[in-house]
Amino acid sequence: MTGKPDYRWHLRKVMATRGMFSTTDLRPQLAERGIDLSPSQTYRLVVERPERLSLKTLMVLLDILGCTMEDLIEPVAAQPSRGKRVSSGDSAESGQAPCVGDFRPKRARVVPSEE
Repeated sequence: MTGKPDYRWHLRKVMATRGMFSTTDLRPQLAERGIDLSPSQTYRLVVERPERLSLKTLMVLLDILGCTMEDLIEPVAAQPSRGKRVSSGDSAESGQAPCVGDFRPKRARVVPSEE
């Protein structure tokens, strides 16, 4: 994998394969194992991709779901940022590869006609 590492979070999908379709199914099982999360924290853990996750919480999720880290976390290469643009003219001149968003046409020059 080259570039900045990224990942996909598959908790919701793994829960569904185990017959758990609601965050309220997960919360009591977390609490039984010493992980006390609020309903909103549990919801965010399931439906959003966590930026920070304690190893203890991860290990408890693996235990509850009977799965491996590879089932929950899929490493992927980061997608290039769409907001960056090359500032000076053509990207080939600057030595940088063109970004996905570099499809804006160059402006036409209006030259006064000589009469």
